[in-house]
Amino acid sequence: MTGAEPRPSPRGHRSLPHTGDLRLEAWAPTREECIAEAVRGMVGSFADLSAAASGAARECVVTAEDDGRIVAAVLEEVIYRMDAAGELPADVTVTPAPRGVRVCFTMVDSRAVTQTGAVPKAVALHGLELARGSHGWACRVTLDV
Repeated sequence: MTGAEPRPSPRGHRSLPHTGDLRLEAWAPTREECIAEAVRGMVGSFADLSAAASGAARECVVTAEDDGRIVAAVLEEVIYRMDAAGELPADVTVTPAPRGVRVCFTMVDSRAVTQTGAVPKAVALHGLELARGSHGWACRVTLDV
């Protein structure tokens, strides 16, 4: 990825300035861990899960034609589950799957969390990146809020 800065830790996420939307950057040693960090960053951008009790495990396989679209599809899955079932992932594990990834969420009831920011409505495909670099994997994604 171009313009990447040195990372303070091997994995993490942060918000980047972006007019009208939320721009998120995540990084980790592997592609799958980077996708999981993107999920944590997105949920952490608008919800405080510290008081919510963990609930059911939800699993899905996400496939797409390239790595950027895979991270977008995983984040869209989080938005869908929030809208359709009223649940958010308190934890996430991502593992490789043929043509994509297997995602296991540990969910919490979204009514039991404190909203701390604007809730994402969709993932923008413009400017979407997930790539391997010299220090591991990094992604950048814009969320419509």
